[in-house]
Amino acid sequence: MTSRPPTYRGYRFSPEIISHAVWLYYRFGLSVRDVEDLLAERGVTVTYEAIRQWCRTSGLDYARRLRHRRGRQGGTWHLDELFVKIQGRQQYLWRAVDEDGDVLDILVQSRRNKRAAKRFFRKLLKRQGREPRRLITDKLRSYSAAHRTVMPSVVHSTRQYENNRAEVSHQPTRQRERQMRRFKSAAHLQRFASVYGVVQNLFRVGRHLLRAVHYRLMRTRSLGMWNEVTCAC
Repeated sequence: MTSRPPTYRGYRFSPEIISHAVWLYYRFGLSVRDVEDLLAERGVTVTYEAIRQWCRTSGLDYARRLRHRRGRQGGTWHLDELFVKIQGRQQYLWRAVDEDGDVLDILVQSRRNKRAAKRFFRKLLKRQGREPRRLITDKLRSYSAAHRTVMPSVVHSTRQYENNRAEVSHQPTRQRERQMRRFKSAAHLQRFASVYGVVQNLFRVGRHLLRAVHYRLMRTRSLGMWNEVTCAC
């Protein structure tokens, strides 16, 4: 009998069940209780708390592996921040997407000043391993100040409507926030958004822009990569 990958050691359920549960949770607007019911319909009896733990631990591991498999992304970075109320306190979800709408990185912070912007810029540069060709933001002064300090050679644009791509990228997170009845903590939001963005990158293939045969081919490729990364094949 072959040994399980490190991610699954100590778990009673198979990698196929764990990865499928995590996929259902992050791919669709489902709660952990919804996932519990869907698995029960397949004859798998597992508690929603176990599913929550899978999504928390295995989800982060899957996201890390998917980022390594993704390769280099676009050279135009759109940055924006989302206001999120958590336990009565204002938090900011900083997000960067490329020209294709793929999420590059996110960071939850309690401020949106120059220091917070510089921290996000440096996190982006560390993860991407290079500077962008263009940087597009709104007119928040923190972006301009951080840009002059961290990557002054990059072209920075703040023209109206040019950053719509980043603003639109917040909508799925806002929808999940309503479904989850708000996030419980900044750490909870950071964990969820870190995995959610990567999963959406993999399965967001622009269905409305493709013929059915091409969409099915890309969907098959995405599912194949998911199975390879999660060792569920």
